[in-house]
Amino acid sequence: MERFGNIIKERRKELSITQRELAALAGIGINTLTKIERGEANPSLKIVLRVLDTLGLEMNIKIKSMNL
Repeated sequence: MERFGNIIKERRKELSITQRELAALAGIGINTLTKIERGEANPSLKIVLRVLDTLGLEMNIKIKSMNL
């Protein structure tokens, strides 16, 4: 989740939004956002989508097949 956190932090800074502002806009706690940006959290898909939507970002999922 470290890479995801870096993407969130970079986009937030591009938009000149503080952590507190982003957390409020996304409807999540400041501590949760801080942990996400540091790569220390494993947020639910719901929270990930809220943050991405707030920042005007989208998520694309690529599924790889596994030979079991």
